Amino acid sequence: FREQNRRQEGNEEYVFYDGPPFATGLPHYGHILAGTIKDVVTRYAATNGYHVTRRFGWDCHGLPVEYEIDQKLQVKSSDDVKRMGMDVYNEECRSIVMRYSGEWRTTIERLGRWIDFDNDYKTLDTPFMESVWWVFKQLHAKELVYRGFKVMPYSTACHTPLSNFESGLNYKDVNDPAVVVSFPVFLPDGSDGIDGASAYAGIDGAKSRAANASIPAIKNGVIPAGARLCAWTTTPWTLPSNVALCVNPAFTYVAIQSNKSGDVFIVAEARVAELPGYSDGKKKKKGAPDTPPTYTVLHKFPGSDLKGLHYYPLFGTFSKCFTDPLQAYRVCVDGYVTDDSGTGVVHQAPAFGADDNRVCLAHGIIVKGGFIPDPIDDDGRFDEQVSSIGITGIHVKEADKKIVETLKEMKRLVSNNSLVHSYPFCWRSDTPLIYKAVPSWFVKVESIKDRIVANNEKTYWVPSFVKEKRFKDWLVNANDWAVSRNRYWGTPIPIWANDDYSEMEVFGSI
Repeated sequence: FREQNRRQEGNEEYVFYDGPPFATGLPHYGHILAGTIKDVVTRYAATNGYHVTRRFGWDCHGLPVEYEIDQKLQVKSSDDVKRMGMDVYNEECRSIVMRYSGEWRTTIERLGRWIDFDNDYKTLDTPFMESVWWVFKQLHAKELVYRGFKVMPYSTACHTPLSNFESGLNYKDVNDPAVVVSFPVFLPDGSDGIDGASAYAGIDGAKSRAANASIPAIKNGVIPAGARLCAWTTTPWTLPSNVALCVNPAFTYVAIQSNKSGDVFIVAEARVAELPGYSDGKKKKKGAPDTPPTYTVLHKFPGSDLKGLHYYPLFGTFSKCFTDPLQAYRVCVDGYVTDDSGTGVVHQAPAFGADDNRVCLAHGIIVKGGFIPDPIDDDGRFDEQVSSIGITGIHVKEADKKIVETLKEMKRLVSNNSLVHSYPFCWRSDTPLIYKAVPSWFVKVESIKDRIVANNEKTYWVPSFVKEKRFKDWLVNANDWAVSRNRYWGTPIPIWANDDYSEMEVFGSI
């Protein structure tokens, strides 16, 4: 191996990019198979006269290392790291990154792979980190880097967002609450039964009623007195962050009245059976007598007629955060709402759902780079913004019961059931993931997507169908790339900035 490299010094260089493994675990079949393929490719290049530099590398940063130390030191939250000091924590990480390097070398050399272990590289080496900084600075100079928020799978145990790939590694069937919650509609004539002066700062009942006067469903007289929109959710913990509702503009919706209580609800026509005690009165078995229907449909109308309709908030947690009293707490329309479950009305919490975020941006409920209602800290616990609900300090998955009890006391709980469904868990900590808007640094992939796809056409792929199907499809649908992670042990993003990011310096080296 060394003699071959010596003889070919000065020849054209064959550059082979290899993703290095972690040395915190032992090599397995996947490493051995991939390593064998890589050895074949580089040996073939060398036999064709190229000089091929082959240095073994070690991935020393990131979640796998931190997770090991968290287990060792019983780190449960980011506060634990702050108390011990980031320098102490990082030294603990540094101490284990080469734990199994000897075993790796023995295994790889036993396989006969030609690669240099004596002149290896580590991602924690300063020159390597500086090479990453240099790339980041080039991207920034080309205006391909920006700071934004993105709703991503988030591990509250590991305090970091995960990739979509990582979030799909560990699904489990869980039993979650499935609740239907009511949202009273403001009516221009005041027949909504809501106090004119809202209990929530920032909500103006008079303005909401006036704005609703121009909504087609109101103008057409299909929203009766006391009508309430009904939204279904399996994540009650997101309800304190509700700022909008969403319906499908193409669906038919109904104003339907309970023959027992007189309550009037608005749901999709196809989902009336979701209402408690619903029966259409038709006999279910041959010979069985008909029974009186439990509900009466008062009006039917398209979902598009509900667009812009203002409703009374649940908790009003963030009502004072909107400068315009009509900006939030209104109905949006979007085709992502389905009629195969729920009520056909989806509650929107833009910090905790990708579709919620997209819909709220499109309807001006929130703005890019602006305020997003989010009362959840890095550990997945509610902060002081929701102190009035009594859930401060409680983890989101433990807060559902308290929130449901509060909704019942407020007479806003229409039904309370449970649902067994498949749910993503963190593959490292084996704890439930949530979806959360996290501040991240992004590379603008979408703006250069056409060039990337064109370069893929010039690339020789084996097997060829990867080029034409799997990889091309991934490139065509690629979104801006979130390159940052909320980690302690990693390559720092090379940006020095003031608090509001109005002044910023990007560095390419130390």
